[in-house]
Amino acid sequence: MQTAELSVGKQGRIVIPANLRHQLAIKPGSQLIAWVENGQLIMETKEQLWQSVHQACRQIPKEINLAQELINERRTAAKQENK
Repeated sequence: MQTAELSVGKQGRIVIPANLRHQLAIKPGSQLIAWVENGQLIMETKEQLWQSVHQACRQIPKEINLAQELINERRTAAKQENK
């Protein structure tokens, strides 16, 4: 694992060192998605995040219809609200 020390500028900007940018194929104009997980700042490129989501979706059995499950859940919730 390669580590680097980063500093936060006055406007909250963080500069990612060149060696890490090259390792992660981050180029000028790349967009990163950031979130906090277990007290840690996590950043991924949109492409990396899309690949993670795509891989997770592949593990869902084909007989499960997520869209229909969501519709059913929303209908059930609406019925509960109308009672």
